[in-house]
Amino acid sequence: MAALERYILALDQGTTTSRSIVFNEAGAVIGVAQKPFRQIYPKPGWVEHDADEIWETQYTSALDAIAEAQITADQIAAIGIANQRETVVVWEKDSGKPVYNAIVWQCRRSADICRELAALALADTVRDKTGLVLDPYFSGTKLMWLFRELPGLRARAERGEILFGTVDSWLLYKLTGRHRTDATNASRTMLYNIRTGVWDEELLKVLNIPEAVLPEVMPSSGPLGETKAGLFGRAIPVTGCAGDQQAALFGHACFRSGNVKSTYGTGCFTLLNTGSEAVTSRNNLLTTIAWRLGDEVTYALEGSVFIAGAVIQWLRDELGLISSSAESETLARSVPDCGGAVVVPAFVGLGAPWWDPDARGAIVGLTRGTNRAQIVRAALESVAFQSRDLIDAMQADFGKPISEMKADGGAAANSFLMQFQADLLGKPVTLSEVVEITALGAAYLAGLAVGYWDGMKEIEANWRMRRRFEPKMDASDRDERVARWRRAVAAARSFR
Repeated sequence: MAALERYILALDQGTTTSRSIVFNEAGAVIGVAQKPFRQIYPKPGWVEHDADEIWETQYTSALDAIAEAQITADQIAAIGIANQRETVVVWEKDSGKPVYNAIVWQCRRSADICRELAALALADTVRDKTGLVLDPYFSGTKLMWLFRELPGLRARAERGEILFGTVDSWLLYKLTGRHRTDATNASRTMLYNIRTGVWDEELLKVLNIPEAVLPEVMPSSGPLGETKAGLFGRAIPVTGCAGDQQAALFGHACFRSGNVKSTYGTGCFTLLNTGSEAVTSRNNLLTTIAWRLGDEVTYALEGSVFIAGAVIQWLRDELGLISSSAESETLARSVPDCGGAVVVPAFVGLGAPWWDPDARGAIVGLTRGTNRAQIVRAALESVAFQSRDLIDAMQADFGKPISEMKADGGAAANSFLMQFQADLLGKPVTLSEVVEITALGAAYLAGLAVGYWDGMKEIEANWRMRRRFEPKMDASDRDERVARWRRAVAAARSFR
């Protein structure tokens, strides 16, 4: 009797949807399913998710993806997880019940806590130990907020009754019953020392966070647990885990120092592989763990843009200027330029390289003749301008020019945006043949651990280019546009 063909299941838990994808050995998608979940906005600048809804949508999408692939759970060799990072889930150890909604990475409620910590001259300590900056984006101050606002929570945590985790930890707990995370997600909490590879005692003390709530930190590829038999009809090993942006870097096979990728999702996240060196940024970028394989850690420089694809959603859902995301490209191409208008989508502050949580969105350069198409085009261009800022900072920190950028994510399907990005960078932008690159990275991490793929050379051989955008813009035109953009950013930052 012939052996059943085997596959890898990747869980791609994102900010707006839970996706599950089944991959074969060639890295091709053979089954995919997606479930949206609610976005909760209790106050301006606050963003929450229902953690139970995250789990339910992720689990049902996994079952649906297996069904769509027309295979059985017996054919799943391993499961990998990629997840929205920095989002905080706190739950009861015994019941598994969340004590509060998940506080999402976009949420700015802990801005005052960050200012308190800055007043204690902790910014340099945080950067030296964690590679991060003092910003509400990261998990640590969100957890501080919960301990301050929920009566009795810290006491329960100190008694070992409460568990904290990023979304990967929450999914691992629901899948396997184990309280674990991987090094990439730990590196985004502002509690983990990326140089020593442990939860940092000094930071935990300063932030008044009991160590008992923290998950065990594991390699990104290796045994993380086995699924409870009742979930899929058999126990399946979970052997891969990485934050979504690190997973995308791995999925693009950016294994060499100097390789860079940018993911255009709800936000835009650019990562540059710096190899075994944790490069300290002088230009307000983050130093983060790209992945940990066994005891070997690979580092990256990262720039985070909070609003990328979300600006297209804003055009559609709040302003009603477009009826679909695809329409934004059509409208942008219908006009030769923005007519002088510049959109700065600082809806939840500005990320790298500005790190200004108080900046607010702005549209500048308006005239009586500014029309709908020009506003849409300016909004799309804002995504590319923000990415250009990140690449400039990365090249300065890395000390070497970047030759090209690999791109992925939903907004990368917009050819106008990708061409404009190549024009602004003066460098080629390449798209992978596999669109589900984040999930593929999680699958690769899982598959490596069980021998599904022999090694990273085999993964490199799997990468295929779908399209390449070459820069066409004149250098003087590029410089003029970038200068105008930065004046618009200054205007947005001046508004309080």
